[in-house]
Amino acid sequence: LGEAAEAARAHGVELVPGIELSAFIHGREVHILGHFLRPDDEDIARFSERLRTEREQRMVAMVERMRQLGYPVRMEQVLAVAGNAQLGRPHLARVLVEQGWAVDVKEAFDRFLGTRGAAWVDRYKLDGAEAIRLIRKAGGTATLAHPGSSRMERLEIRALAKAGLAGMEVLHSDHNPSVRQKYLGLAKEFDLVPTSGSDFHGEAVSPDHKLGDAAMPPELFARLKARAAA
Repeated sequence: LGEAAEAARAHGVELVPGIELSAFIHGREVHILGHFLRPDDEDIARFSERLRTEREQRMVAMVERMRQLGYPVRMEQVLAVAGNAQLGRPHLARVLVEQGWAVDVKEAFDRFLGTRGAAWVDRYKLDGAEAIRLIRKAGGTATLAHPGSSRMERLEIRALAKAGLAGMEVLHSDHNPSVRQKYLGLAKEFDLVPTSGSDFHGEAVSPDHKLGDAAMPPELFARLKARAAA
């Protein structure tokens, strides 16, 4: 983050410190984005370290499951694909594709890595309200990511709004006009700032999404930033 801040200053760009947390609401998985966080917040740092450790342990367990199934995956291969990125199942999926054990990433998830896959290992489940609390305590705004892709409905959105949600990623690159219209209405109903997002997580994880695919109107950015200062 320090290098990014220096580069942003050098080029006159505003850097928004952020985080994405996987959480659950009413038994359904949601992704909560935190924007404008204090980079030195101790609670976020401790929680991030805990998640990093749990991700590594989970990946070791999934690699072992694959080996038990007869696929000689090595943890070193997964780490090489991940590089400096946060370790996750897409990196293991890439290894399976590269080794010819899956046709593509989708098949890797369907056969092995998804919730019904042969190598699935359960994980820690963060409550959605707790994710929002962590973000707000660190001075940030909490936003619901890609509600259309996650098939979020009014009941879940209302519960998250009551917990302190500030925005919703309505203008997502995967949302068609009708989906955007649906969530614009819900954003208005629950006083949530409609935000934008390309869902770009790097070429290795999301090759179909490109950095800058989804621009956010300046007035909406200003509204979200004001929520952080409130």
